[in-house]
Amino acid sequence: MAERRVSRWYFGGLASCGAACCTHPLDLLKVHLQTQQEVKMRMMGMALRVVRTDGFLALYNGLSASLCRQMTYSLTRFAIYETARDRLGQGSQGPPPFYQKVLLGAVGGFTGGFVGTPADMVNVRMQNDVKQPAHLRRNYSHALDGMYRVLREEGLKKLFSGATMASSRGALVTVGQLSCYDQAKQLVLTTGLLSDNIFTHFLASFIAGGCATFLCQPLDVLKTRLMNSQGEYRGVAHCAMETAKLGPLAFYKGFVPAAIRLVPHTVLTFVFLEQLRKYFGIKVVT
Repeated sequence: MAERRVSRWYFGGLASCGAACCTHPLDLLKVHLQTQQEVKMRMMGMALRVVRTDGFLALYNGLSASLCRQMTYSLTRFAIYETARDRLGQGSQGPPPFYQKVLLGAVGGFTGGFVGTPADMVNVRMQNDVKQPAHLRRNYSHALDGMYRVLREEGLKKLFSGATMASSRGALVTVGQLSCYDQAKQLVLTTGLLSDNIFTHFLASFIAGGCATFLCQPLDVLKTRLMNSQGEYRGVAHCAMETAKLGPLAFYKGFVPAAIRLVPHTVLTFVFLEQLRKYFGIKVVT
């Protein structure tokens, strides 16, 4: 009999928070690029503009909302996916097939996307605040202040603005990250060339980050526009049509910074998760 360690249900949320602290400036720049009506600046130009206008710490605007989002969205999707995957794997000769991982990822991501929508919306608003004229800035103190003010001033419905889009994106990005990570790691280990070490975790998570970026970028653009809108869009379909007027590549606006942000975020998340599992996970005998 062999002993192995499995994650506790909240490890995914903690690992995602650690990754978010490292990649938050990239996420902020991605939001700024996606909310441009016309392509006026690239990533480095936008970064320099933010630093010149509001200082270096402006790159961390909305960090509290980002961490709040990870402890709602990411914690939920990891908890659902990993708990269900481990249960499916019990009593079998090996891990569940890839199609089951995809289904679990879609369900976990959709649920997590809905749960994390309020924090996600406040996150987008706080990140984009520095672009607004002074009289239009919302100036939320932190994530909870933002959610409370949205609830009080705009109502519960606004707090879940873009929930359909966020949930759909959550399903796609979770399939790209969690399902593809598990499958890539399984395939790498099957070759026998690498053991279950940090290099394997890096390689599998790098592949997963690329898959996630490709799958979710169009929905990510629409979600960001909806959450940052001030009533100019009547819904998802209207937002998609208005975005399409800018050309088909508008759905992939900010693709490079999105990949630059999402791939390292994915790599860091799984590296942190594997270390948490290794040192603090639950021991099981197989």
